[in-house]
Amino acid sequence: MATFAMTAPAELVFYEKPGCLSNARQKARLVAVGHCLEVRNLLAEGWTAERLRPFFGARPVAEWFNTSAPRVRKGEIHPEALSEAQALALMVADPLLIRRPLIETAGLCDCGFEPGPVLAALGVELEVGEDLQSCSRGGEAPTCPEVSTSQLSAAGSPGWVRL
Repeated sequence: MATFAMTAPAELVFYEKPGCLSNARQKARLVAVGHCLEVRNLLAEGWTAERLRPFFGARPVAEWFNTSAPRVRKGEIHPEALSEAQALALMVADPLLIRRPLIETAGLCDCGFEPGPVLAALGVELEVGEDLQSCSRGGEAPTCPEVSTSQLSAAGSPGWVRL
């Protein structure tokens, strides 16, 4: 496994689902170690398969998916049975399926918020048993506030911000 070295603070592009409590906790952790975030709406981004694929690295296809997405939870989509091309086509059509957050900086990109080389390079250390990846709303069928198309366009373009 490759190791990465990065000096903090770094400018990060953080793709989130607006209103996601877990994404809010993840952003707070990154800011706490000194990073500056450009926060973008994962659901409004113009994804292509080519643009999305690098975020998943060598992970198995099943680990590319947001396991809290309604279509996954309801069994409509079985990530473990999909090819890379099928998974990417589904995610481009329905970005809610993409595992969050997507983080991009200095040629590095990753999905999720679990211990690994990218979080280590960013100086983020999680305590044993600390889970910042799972849905913070909990329960068998967590629900998040819906984000309408008008809310997305009213949000305007992102910019670099220190939260």
